[in-house]
Amino acid sequence: MKKLIIINGPNLNLLGKRETNIYGNLTFTEFFDTIVKKYPEVSLEYFQSNIEGELIDKIQEVGFSYDGIILNAAAYTHTSIGIGDAVKAVTVPVVEVHISNTFAREKFRHKSFISPNARGVILGFGLQSYELAIQSFINPS
Repeated sequence: MKKLIIINGPNLNLLGKRETNIYGNLTFTEFFDTIVKKYPEVSLEYFQSNIEGELIDKIQEVGFSYDGIILNAAAYTHTSIGIGDAVKAVTVPVVEVHISNTFAREKFRHKSFISPNARGVILGFGLQSYELAIQSFINPS
């Protein structure tokens, strides 16, 4: 059984409440419950923090023992060299995920410090972006 963790960054704890036109009406907990049921062949965990250092600590904690990390660092994607370095330092493959199409948004969101060290990037498919990431670990090419 594959062991994967979804790590979400700042403000993603507000899903279902914040900018529903971009992020939808489901809370992440509601969504997570559905994907756990949908992918019983995968051991899925979830971690969210608004604090950059906690995200780095979690990446380092699981980055040598899990089968994969699905990372939505949210705004830290565009600002955190530290998170980018953490992704580079671990041996577990990381798939960078974004709910929105960051290239259709403000220009500062077009730069990612994670992408150069990620196995792949999935963005713009809403919460389905996470499912596509899970599928990339189940059926790697």
